[in-house]
Amino acid sequence: MVANYEEVKSRLRGSMAPVITPFTKNHDVDYEKLAELIEFQIDNGSHAISVTGTSGEPSSLSVEEREKVMETAVKTVNGRVPVAPGTGSTNHAETMRLTKSAEEMGADAALVIVPYYNKPNQEALFKHFKTVADSVEIPVIIYNIPGRTAQNLQVSTLARLNDACPNIIGVKESNKDFEHVNRVLLNCGRDFLLFSGIELLCYPMLAIGGTGSISATANVLPSKVAELHDAWFDGDVERAQELHYDLMPLNDVLFKDTNPAPVKSALGMMGKIEPELRLPMDVPSKDLQQEIYETLKQYNIKAQYA
Repeated sequence: MVANYEEVKSRLRGSMAPVITPFTKNHDVDYEKLAELIEFQIDNGSHAISVTGTSGEPSSLSVEEREKVMETAVKTVNGRVPVAPGTGSTNHAETMRLTKSAEEMGADAALVIVPYYNKPNQEALFKHFKTVADSVEIPVIIYNIPGRTAQNLQVSTLARLNDACPNIIGVKESNKDFEHVNRVLLNCGRDFLLFSGIELLCYPMLAIGGTGSISATANVLPSKVAELHDAWFDGDVERAQELHYDLMPLNDVLFKDTNPAPVKSALGMMGKIEPELRLPMDVPSKDLQQEIYETLKQYNIKAQYA
């Protein structure tokens, strides 16, 4: 059980890498490779680890597989950095189960997405998140990604949840509406954790008081994503700006198809995984794979592409 949310909040900062879920050629979850990817993240400076978020293809996993991925992450990290797995689903009961499982496994927080496809209204969203948060003592970070969920969690609803639930400590905003993002901190307080889920807004969100980012690009180049945050928090604004623009070509190419397909292609070229996805997801086009390869070479990343 977590008693001191301020202590947890002080640790959940910087680059939280949303690690992909690797599959074998037979499309089984490759838990050994998952552990290796997590070690790669920690070795390259990532400040926290998340799994089974958007980059982790949760809708392609069974509930049991999601629990085993979360358990693998918590055990592999072993307290070295915070772990905040994605526990949300379009199904309320599944979300309750997965969030409770994360708590029991010893995760530091749970990342709970706005339910996708069914488009609940704001009052329903309030009830959903409040019920989930009230069922556990683990800190909860809400995940707002209207481009995927077809529903935007309004700032007024988020502020209500912040007031009603002491363990709702922050939000991941994959929201291109920067006015909305600014109003999150205005209405929820400057100590509310604000993570960027839009790669080109990772640096701008830090400038308005954000906590960090949960960026798919960290799968491929974790050291530079982490360095951007380190530079900002160290007061080296010029270096943070430089890294922001330096990362832009990689950010762009990794989102020319639906995440995480390009990320998995990149990691496959780097020799870290089999670049497999489960249908209905599939690999990027040959032209995009070639572009990914050429972009990796620009960053001096060792890669092979036949």
